[in-house]
Amino acid sequence: MSILIAYDGSADSRAAIEFAAKHLAAEPVVVVTVWEPLLVQLRRYPLADAAVIKDGADEWRELAEAHAKEGADLARASGIAEVSHRAVADRESIWKTIVDVADELDASLVVTGSRGLSEARSVLLGSVSNHVLHHARRPTLIVPPQPKTP
Repeated sequence: MSILIAYDGSADSRAAIEFAAKHLAAEPVVVVTVWEPLLVQLRRYPLADAAVIKDGADEWRELAEAHAKEGADLARASGIAEVSHRAVADRESIWKTIVDVADELDASLVVTGSRGLSEARSVLLGSVSNHVLHHARRPTLIVPPQPKTP
């Protein structure tokens, strides 16, 4: 079994890794970053210029792989001994991809940060962490945003 930590490079996802390292038992950890390939982007943004999106497809994959590696490095620096990382292409939605990877790994726990959107913005924009919480068929830990320091 392993713990799956969703990581997107944000401060909130960094806090999730640090929290997991500090409070969870020593299980292997997989840090996953989900990225959207060209076809998914075109479905979501049909008015977007396909040439612009296509030109950036490899860059998005490379950025996702760099984020996943960065998350794994952060996990190691935070004290997690056994860490691997993956960049996974989103085929439907980011939250579903996270849930699918958790199922594939038979993860004992899914950890994700929360962007702390207000209720109104969360309803309008949706929430990856909220969807993961409600659709994962395994324990899920959502780490809230860290308090801002003055």
